[in-house]
Amino acid sequence: MSEKRKVLSADEIKEEIIKNPSNKVRVAVTDLDGVLRGKVIHKDKFLSIVEKGFGFCDVVFGWDMMDELYGKVDYTGWHTGFPDAQAHLCMETYRQIPWEDNMPFFLADFCDSKGNPNPVCPRNVLKRVVAKAEEMGYSPFMAEEFEWFNFIETPESLIDKSFHDLNTLTPGMFGYSILRSSYYSEYFNQIFDDLNDFGVPLEGLHTETGPGVYEAAIQASSALEAADRANLFKTSVKEIAYDHGLMASFMARWNDQYPGCSGHIHQSLWDKKMEKNLFYDDGGNYKMSELMRQYMAGQLTCLSDLLVMIAPTTNSYKRLVEGYWAPTTLTWGVDNRTTALRALPTGQRSCRLETRVVGSDVNPYLAFAACLASGIYGIENELSLNKAMTKGNGYEDTGDKLASSLEEATQKFKDSVLANELFGEEFVQHFAKTREWEVQQYDQVDPHWERKRYFEII
Repeated sequence: MSEKRKVLSADEIKEEIIKNPSNKVRVAVTDLDGVLRGKVIHKDKFLSIVEKGFGFCDVVFGWDMMDELYGKVDYTGWHTGFPDAQAHLCMETYRQIPWEDNMPFFLADFCDSKGNPNPVCPRNVLKRVVAKAEEMGYSPFMAEEFEWFNFIETPESLIDKSFHDLNTLTPGMFGYSILRSSYYSEYFNQIFDDLNDFGVPLEGLHTETGPGVYEAAIQASSALEAADRANLFKTSVKEIAYDHGLMASFMARWNDQYPGCSGHIHQSLWDKKMEKNLFYDDGGNYKMSELMRQYMAGQLTCLSDLLVMIAPTTNSYKRLVEGYWAPTTLTWGVDNRTTALRALPTGQRSCRLETRVVGSDVNPYLAFAACLASGIYGIENELSLNKAMTKGNGYEDTGDKLASSLEEATQKFKDSVLANELFGEEFVQHFAKTREWEVQQYDQVDPHWERKRYFEII
């Protein structure tokens, strides 16, 4: 279990901002694709909005990652005039950005004019699920790990090359390589050190199998904090890469010659005082508690309906193929990396579930919400883990298949009674329309369309 990040009071934070030599503060919100959208404001402006909040154009939920307006969505559009939505600073997210001269930084989320949480705001979607878990007496504890490829490229060179013949940071397949991690070690070390100072501490960082690919495991924390860390991690790595003349890409699978990039989510439930891991039972089968088994049964029941929340792009489904370290069926196993759910009952403190369906291209808030809501559903309904445990090669298990395309997953999500029950019709229908838009944009003629769309921004 990681050490909890220190959170200052609002008054302490304001005092730090006043004393900070910078006159700038960066604030950011998260759109439906997990892209950070924000601005730099003067510290005086910041101090004036701490209590009352501020306006932020609601187009962030009305356009895609390329700033193109979605088709017919009800939430916002030309028919509403794109007004400001009310945003409020999440003071507990206060950080200083080490690679920006310790400029203060805050996340924000959205509410309506009466202070009610905005239902399509991704951070709010997760907050509602966390609140339900806490009402049931559980403290969700989570973490995400990411794989991503690094390139000796710039945004300009990508355009010049039409996203073809890209230069990876290193050649060859060097998984867990000490040798390769010494190459561009300044970059490697800055990620580890600066992210720790930024309040996104890493548990581990190493090379993965593939040219120029790294994997980082973020230290676990409470669910909302863990999702904040995961979302900030991706943008932070991209910014640090820029400083080194490099580019970092979190596409699910940028090249079909190599494995895809995962975003596995680790999770456990603890008691209210965070003293007991409720997933662990020394006398249970494989030392898993009945609660953990119900949680896993919930995910096996729900994840097919919620797949679009954890595989949100057309490129996501290029990763979910046999033989490339990503699951294709709803399976579970104990310490088995070929299954959708990998149970890790390794000890009272570390017992947890790893959901391996998730790729690196996710919006962490929505992926965490899907995992946690489906697990809680299993507990609420006392579902039994009836599906036999997979031993050996999970690809040989011909059980329930995951959707093979974004179009298929979106339709299932849109029509799902379960999805609407868990997340509400307003969010489900709005998010489904944004994914239908994503499918419509897909250009099957252009072989590099996905790179052009997802390589840098996702």
